[in-house]
Amino acid sequence: MNINLHPFPILTTERLTLRKLNEKDADAIFRLRSDNIVNAYLDREPAASIQDAKNFIQKIESILQNQQGVYWAIALNTNDTLIGTICYYNFDLENNVAEIGYELSPVYHGQGIMQEAIEKVIRYGFEVMQLNSITAFPRMDNENSIKLLKRNRFELDEAVEDNYAVYVLKRA
Repeated sequence: MNINLHPFPILTTERLTLRKLNEKDADAIFRLRSDNIVNAYLDREPAASIQDAKNFIQKIESILQNQQGVYWAIALNTNDTLIGTICYYNFDLENNVAEIGYELSPVYHGQGIMQEAIEKVIRYGFEVMQLNSITAFPRMDNENSIKLLKRNRFELDEAVEDNYAVYVLKRA
């Protein structure tokens, strides 16, 4: 697996810039990670304060420094404000596998933004990182996330306990 995050890989699409998370994103991260709609399908405590958001940004910086994950802030090309995130983490270096995760502000749901972001990140994962496969673990009742994964050729591998499923996309 090729994990080279220096310089950080900025990815662009027609409408989006996927860039490194930074301290200026604290307010947007707080809004995203404290939103009830965003958190409905995630197994985490909602952010309770701006300090929680700042701590999370520091945690991501440490993960990047240790090359244990790649975490992009999603911003529109017309405005640098974070509207979502997408990442690779839980690396399996032996088998060149990474888990993908994503979240998007509800204001931007239904606009094809995550579709645009995930296509670019999948391509980066296979072409640059040399992944053999990408996994995702959505809750089985998260219909929108499952539709996104299926639209991008992820296949159901297995259902796991606690209402989660394993979806896998293998290199073509």
